[in-house]
Amino acid sequence: MNDVPAIVARGLTRRFGALTAVDHVDLSVPRAGIYGFLGPNGSGKSTTLRMLCGLLEPSDGDVEVLGYRMPGEAESLRRKLGYMTQRFSLWDDLTVEENLEFLARIHGLRAAERRARIGELEAEYDLAPLASQRAGTMSGGQRQRLALAAATLHRPELLLLDEPTSAVDPQSRRDFWESLFRLAVAGTTILVSTHYMDEAERCHRLAILAEGRLVAEGAPRQLMRDIAAAVVELEADDVVAARAALQGDGAILSVAQLGTRLHALLSLDTPEPAARVRARLAAAGVAAEVHAVPASLEDVFVAATGFGSLSSSAHAAH
Repeated sequence: MNDVPAIVARGLTRRFGALTAVDHVDLSVPRAGIYGFLGPNGSGKSTTLRMLCGLLEPSDGDVEVLGYRMPGEAESLRRKLGYMTQRFSLWDDLTVEENLEFLARIHGLRAAERRARIGELEAEYDLAPLASQRAGTMSGGQRQRLALAAATLHRPELLLLDEPTSAVDPQSRRDFWESLFRLAVAGTTILVSTHYMDEAERCHRLAILAEGRLVAEGAPRQLMRDIAAAVVELEADDVVAARAALQGDGAILSVAQLGTRLHALLSLDTPEPAARVRARLAAAGVAAEVHAVPASLEDVFVAATGFGSLSSSAHAAH
């Protein structure tokens, strides 16, 4: 694997008037892997992707992508870049094959090469039975497969995906990710923005964004291991009373409900955090099973974004 990063950004910033959408972000994205941007709507994920591919000019900072300086050398980069937007961006009134044929001509593929490449893509993404179907009549999962085929038609070195699974069912999402892993194994560098916790956990590396700032970065397992909080889970018959008993304790930073369980994050310097939670519950007369548990990626997200209202949006995304 090439040790030179696919993307290096330093101080990447984008302002829209008084709003700072991306705030001095530093990135180093390795090649031939899946790098994720996790964050709620408005966190700066899409804006960051657009600056990385040269569609938006940074207000400040430097970006180099596959050795090209952005945005000045964006035209040279585009030959090596595939981009799949959140919304389906192909032609509804063209068939699957017509869409791919048209794009293959735009990319300059000769007739024999076009036929061979379109055949490969139709086989890879199970589009052959749909070749004569108009794109506008396809299901969400089928359109997603067509969009990925179109984005990879010219065998790009870098693939940017902006919340690509927001409108498809869980099985289609799973199949889509299997396709991404195959592309990464073949050498493609993939950047994907998502607000789904399970998708973020599939990435080789992950950047967590909040209000335009990079608040955590690393491999998902590393981020869960190095979380700046202790994690305690409890199960009680009276969840409402258990939650009330935990309120007002300054060491308890966040509490989220998971069915009949409560998931609590405590400050990292709390001595025996599970014992502290048990004592709070016992003092309130609430019976519960209490255990220290490993952190989830949702816990990392909540901890990294400040233990505030984002905890509810992170849980919803999960």
